[in-house]
Amino acid sequence: MDFIQQNLMLVILVVTSGAMLLFNLMQGGGGAQVTTGEATKLINREDAQVLDVREPLDYAGGHVSGARNIPLAKLSERASELEKFKTVPLIVCCETGIRSNRAVKDLKKLGFERVFSLDGGIAAWNKAGLPLTAKKESRK
Repeated sequence: MDFIQQNLMLVILVVTSGAMLLFNLMQGGGGAQVTTGEATKLINREDAQVLDVREPLDYAGGHVSGARNIPLAKLSERASELEKFKTVPLIVCCETGIRSNRAVKDLKKLGFERVFSLDGGIAAWNKAGLPLTAKKESRK
């Protein structure tokens, strides 16, 4: 008890950190992730498709070239738009990687074989100096 009283801030920090890790795992974290470098290799070598699950306004502000935009909240009702990509690599991104982890979990339940979350999301893509586009693109 003396240790806890003397190190109250340390104990609070440890408990808070543990709770945050547990929360992330419960929210669907821990799915298959790719770094920005791995993502660019998949895009260039295996024609991976990019799915951006941010809201349209965020997507319009800058996204990976060729990315499709389906907000996470509408993913289950619009998943049929992605049917033709069930067997090719599908890289899911959001701003930081939290929503994309949830989307990966949902897409795996729908039978997508090679689906990955972009580790760190668009923020990591931008930090790596990789290009973003704000152009509205035609779909394949």
